[in-house]
Amino acid sequence: MNIVLFDQSPAREQLLPFTFTRPVASIRTGILTIGEKWERWLAPHIQGAIFSHSTARHLSVRYPLLLQDDNLLISGHLCPDEKLVETIRNLKPGSLLQQAGNVLALRTSRSQAETFTSEGQTNDLEAVEYEGSFSRIDYPWDIFSKNAEQIRLDFTLITRERASAPLRDEFTKVYGMGNLFIEEGAEIRAAIIDAESGPVYIGKDAHVHEGAIIKGPFALCEGSHINMGAKMRGDSTVGPFSKVGGEVSNSVIFGYSNKGHEGFLGNSVIGEWCNLGADTNTSNLKNNYAPVKLWSYAKGGFANSGLQFCGLMMGDHSKCGINTMFNTGTVVGVSANIFGSGFPRNFIPSFAWGGANGFTTFQLKKSYEVAELVMQRRGVDLSEADKSILDYVFNETAQYRNWEKA
Repeated sequence: MNIVLFDQSPAREQLLPFTFTRPVASIRTGILTIGEKWERWLAPHIQGAIFSHSTARHLSVRYPLLLQDDNLLISGHLCPDEKLVETIRNLKPGSLLQQAGNVLALRTSRSQAETFTSEGQTNDLEAVEYEGSFSRIDYPWDIFSKNAEQIRLDFTLITRERASAPLRDEFTKVYGMGNLFIEEGAEIRAAIIDAESGPVYIGKDAHVHEGAIIKGPFALCEGSHINMGAKMRGDSTVGPFSKVGGEVSNSVIFGYSNKGHEGFLGNSVIGEWCNLGADTNTSNLKNNYAPVKLWSYAKGGFANSGLQFCGLMMGDHSKCGINTMFNTGTVVGVSANIFGSGFPRNFIPSFAWGGANGFTTFQLKKSYEVAELVMQRRGVDLSEADKSILDYVFNETAQYRNWEKA
């Protein structure tokens, strides 16, 4: 059976800027991306399953859609659990699973799948109503607000019937040793790890350096580093090949991004290939304790998150200089560069260059040059597909760069 994770409106539009550069199912929450969760849940039960994405046209160069005669299509913003997975696995050919009119999954022929992915039509499919509850990622703030529950679920999924690598450092203090899982190649030195309030996952070849303090639930993914003296306050994920220092609380870093120095990051989501300069600080609570509003691309204005705590949403390839201060509920687009004194505005468009004193445009050619240098440091090439995606985002987001119209 062929597995397709499809982007669904309005979630795709609501999850910008993160979905400018990836399908919805490539968002990380918990230890794994949504797509990786589905692969781990389904692959053992569906022999030879091939996974692909049905996503925005400009992303298809990197995430091509693959169809076969028998296809299982799953909405990419759904986080799997045992009951949901079992129900979807048992779908009969020519049927769809829905709840309150929202399509959750379909099992289709090739022609039916082509009709659905191109036109959204499900007229010839038998509808089955799903009675259970489930977790889904609809808004950027869902990524961090649901991160603790997803760490717990992913931890169980990843570590089931597996033994942790031993903790070899006698100077590391662990509370709740049964909730600590260490992958092979990871190193921990003179750290304090509190896993009593939630599991702590230390990925392959990851490093926890001297004096670091970690409180669970927490995930440090493959090849990442927690720097000396860092304070990880729980409910947080540091994605693969990232370096993090300072103080982090209830935040998700997708991967290949750095916050290597002092400064506070709270209730925030950081995309890939980002860098936060030394002593960058995010405000996650308004002075009047009111619910936080964030820029919504879907709405074309600010939307109420309903949350009292909400910090920074930063798209891929964006960076900020030392001592940058972000207001509560700031949204930064793709490939923006922020620097200078004062608080910049709380919506910073893609390819913006500047700060509180104003912006100019970070031109596409220069953004390629920076991305190539940054990615080469991790042994990754900026492909032509990557460039075409950045080119699309540059043109699509020109409407938000008001200074270009002056």
